[in-house]
Formats: sequence, structure tokens, C-alpha cells
Amino acid sequence: MARRSFRWRPPASFSAREQGERRPPTALVVALALAGASLITLDHVGGDSSPVAPARAVVGEVVGPLETGASTVVRPFLAIPDFFTTRGSLRSDVEALEAENAELRGQLSASDVDRARLAEYDGLVATAEQQGVSLVPARVVAHGPAQTFSRTVTIDAGSRAGLTADMTVVSSDGLVGRILDVTTSTATVLLVVDADSTVGARVGRSMEVGFLSGRGHLDDPGRLDLELVDRSVVPAEGDVVLTWGSEESGPYRAGIPIGTVKEIFSTPRDTTQRAVIEPFVDFSTLDVVGVIVPDGTASDRTTIEADGGVG
Repeated sequence: MARRSFRWRPPASFSAREQGERRPPTALVVALALAGASLITLDHVGGDSSPVAPARAVVGEVVGPLETGASTVVRPFLAIPDFFTTRGSLRSDVEALEAENAELRGQLSASDVDRARLAEYDGLVATAEQQGVSLVPARVVAHGPAQTFSRTVTIDAGSRAGLTADMTVVSSDGLVGRILDVTTSTATVLLVVDADSTVGARVGRSMEVGFLSGRGHLDDPGRLDLELVDRSVVPAEGDVVLTWGSEESGPYRAGIPIGTVKEIFSTPRDTTQRAVIEPFVDFSTLDVVGVIVPDGTASDRTTIEADGGVG
């Protein structure tokens, strides 16, 4: 007799009950939705006096600290991308500001130089009017080499500007020197402080004449020595010394300020009185100068006329 296998199956009511436990009844879902909608409506209609406010406050008291703590823990990690972005942006801003400051400093320095040169040019205009001469303005572009023991400068104007040798060179302060030689675009100027320089001079108060010789130093406060023709005359300290020259033949035009008498001395072997002259011009800072030229000189640059105009 064959044996039949038996397999137990749960009743259909059990499966339905199990499914009911896993899935909430539709009525319960509808009831919860209606309750939520009712609470939202009451909260909105109630405004500041909403009946739901106490419950919301209780929830805030419980959940708020937890949210704050979680935010404190997570914030550093969330801020890492922003940190690198902000750091890079700040570095770019700093570099841009440094470049802008450098440009502003350069503009300020350039404007200071331009203002100084404009003031010197205005001084040349005043000199042309006071002396009744025409001037060719020029800039000092080089100093003579120290190994030659000469005190010369090179200016950026030459024969094309109407310059020739033995023309008088001045600044807005006074006598600078005379031209030694020229090229088409430059000229070499022998400064009055050079040891080989000799300038005929006149002491302003007494009108006595003499000769000025340089000492060859740019940084010596008394850079010129004056010996008067009349050895019995003693100049006074503070007297102004002017050039004693000719109006046309040169090399120095008459009446150009040179400096003031700083001190008087004499040697035991000679009764000659010598004066130390402190020049008006600061030769270590020479920049803009003017060369005295005859009226109507043809020049490749603007000339300052005797009446202060330009030609």
C-alpha cells in the first residue's frame, strides 16, 4: 500500500491577518492624514494663539539641542570645500591688492619726479625773464667718470638743438658750468666745481672782481675758492657772487648767480685774502638745466625766450 505525503498549509485567514499586520489599514492612513490636515489648519487659523503652539514648543525643546549638536559636529566637514575656495579667493585678492599698491606707489613716485621737473622748468622760465636770455632746456643724462678726476655731466641736447662749445649752462638756482664739446644730440658740460674750471666772478656788494676755481668735489660745502684781483679788499661773509663775463663772447654770461661767501681766510706767506664760496646749485642732484643761446637760434626743440614765452 503506497504511502501519501502530508504537507501542512496555514489557513487563509492566517495569511490575511499576517498581511494586515504588515500593511496598515486604509482607514488608519486616512485618519492620520485628516488629523494632520486638521492640525495644520488649526495652527494656521490660530496664529500666535495657536492651540498647537505648546506642543510645537515641547518638540523644539527636545529636538533643538540635538540638531545643534549634530550641526556642530558636521559643520567642519561641510565647510572644508568652502575653506579651500575662500582661501584661494583671499590669496587672489591679496595678490591683486599688492599689485595695485605697487602700481600706485610707482605712479606716486613718477608724479613726484614730474612735479620736481616741472618746478625746475618753471625756474628756468623765471631765469630767462630775469636775465633777459633765451634758453634751450635739457636734461642731465650722465655724470663724468670719477677715474678721470673731472666733474662733467652729459645733457640730452646737442648741435641739432643749436648748441656749441663755450655756451653757459645754468639751472633754476644759478651757474652750472660751460659746454666743452657737442655731438648732434648730446653735449658735455664742465661743472664750475671741476678742479680745472676757472670762472671770472664779481662780489655783489663791493663789485670787486676775481677768479673762482673749483676743488673737484661735489659733496664739499665749500666747493669754490675766490681770489680777488685787488688783494687789499676783504669780502664779507654772505656776499653774493655773480659771473663776470661778456654778453656775447662767453664762455660765461655776466650776472649769473654763483653762490655766497661762506668764510674768509689768508695764508701766512701772502697777504691775499681768499674767500670760500658755497654755490647755489646742488651738483649732486642736477636734472633739468638750460643752455643760454643767442636770440633766434635754430633748434630742434622748444626754446624758452627772454620774455618767458616759448619758441
